[in-house]
Amino acid sequence: MNKKNYAVFIDLENTGGNVNTLNKVIEKVKIRGDILIGKVYGYQECFSGLKETLLSNTFNVLPSIRYGFNQKNNLDIQLVIDALEVAYTNPLIDCFCIVSGDSDYTPLVGKLKSMGKFVLGISRSEVASNIFIKACNEFIFLETVTTATKSEDLYGEDDSISTQRDLLKLVQKIINDQGDADGTMFVSELKKTLLRLKPDFSEKSYGYNSFGKLLSSIEQKYGALHLFGENNSLKIELKGEKTPVVKSINRSNWVTVFQEKLDEFKQNGFKRVNPSIIKAEIQNDYPDFDERQIGFKKFSDIMKRLEKDNKVSIEFNEAKTMLIKIL
Repeated sequence: MNKKNYAVFIDLENTGGNVNTLNKVIEKVKIRGDILIGKVYGYQECFSGLKETLLSNTFNVLPSIRYGFNQKNNLDIQLVIDALEVAYTNPLIDCFCIVSGDSDYTPLVGKLKSMGKFVLGISRSEVASNIFIKACNEFIFLETVTTATKSEDLYGEDDSISTQRDLLKLVQKIINDQGDADGTMFVSELKKTLLRLKPDFSEKSYGYNSFGKLLSSIEQKYGALHLFGENNSLKIELKGEKTPVVKSINRSNWVTVFQEKLDEFKQNGFKRVNPSIIKAEIQNDYPDFDERQIGFKKFSDIMKRLEKDNKVSIEFNEAKTMLIKIL
């Protein structure tokens, strides 16, 4: 995809105002392209922990001023107005990211697509409308963005990539996310993406005078990368990944496994989650998972058992979609 200049519009109520979640959303977009315009809606003083992230990414903030019952609707309308204004007046923007799952934004998505714009939608599964999901060019559930790298954090507490091992982890994530269909990526594109994520990145801080030499050193040290091609068209691919530790769910440990996953969602600010997201995350950690392994016919039966044990509560939204409230 050649479209790389994004305008990002974030409904803070949809993200829950969690700084980790916001950082992961911004990172997800930056891997895909440059964020030229960013704006958040519904800012309140309780979101003060987001200030550093918002300022460092040059986001504009529209505060939430409570007055009457139409406050949320007013902010939704303002988001639509702002997005259309950007679409009509800024020819540099060819991609839009809307962090919300409200079906009211579906006409906006349709209009943007009719203008040749690429639309990426990101939302909590709890409030994601099927209509909005299907309207977008690409849609990502916020829960998967937040949990995708929990088991293998990319940075230390200071958010740095000071070692070659730190850099390798980030390179692996970028190639997995944005590599070509054959799993390769031009080294020049890889560096552009690195600089979007880490503007202060420099191969000289690792003791090398070229990015290619730094990658070559990582290749020799860890064997997890492979460089090939000429200097002007140097490409990179992943190889030699570690053999994953075989894990399985059985009748004796399944409750603990599910409780840990539910706790993870809750810690990241998700009080209600679509059961399909829970199942996908469990299968991500345990690829061979099947309900029958632990004595259930359907995944919903597992949820009913957890409800009986007072670990979750099963609810249904207006569209009759099952949601799992984490207790």
